[in-house]
Amino acid sequence: VQLVESGGRLVQSGESLRLSCAASGRSLSSYARGWFRQAPGKEREFLGGVEWSTGDAEYADSVKGRFTISRDYAKNTADLQMTNLKSEDTAVYYCAARRGLVGVRTYEYDYWGQGTQVTVSS
Repeated sequence: VQLVESGGRLVQSGESLRLSCAASGRSLSSYARGWFRQAPGKEREFLGGVEWSTGDAEYADSVKGRFTISRDYAKNTADLQMTNLKSEDTAVYYCAARRGLVGVRTYEYDYWGQGTQVTVSS
């Protein structure tokens, strides 16, 4: 199984950015996808996730209202749409997959991507 994130780049404060997570390898049709981020010197933080079968998403309070997670069942991708970006959103963003429902802890996930860097310039 391979998860590959894409879309990270340098943006200005207030801009929007869309990240994508593509899965390949064995079927992950029963696996929820989660999005996390890790800033320098900080722990990896749960942002939100999406149930694969229903498309239902849930979010951490810290990003609710600014970030939206969606999945494309046919393309086997899960996207993270971020709006009104702030300097504190600067981090490496990771997607992950786990069997069943969305989890909020890193140890609950079976597969991880390599991460994509998002830098927000103020």
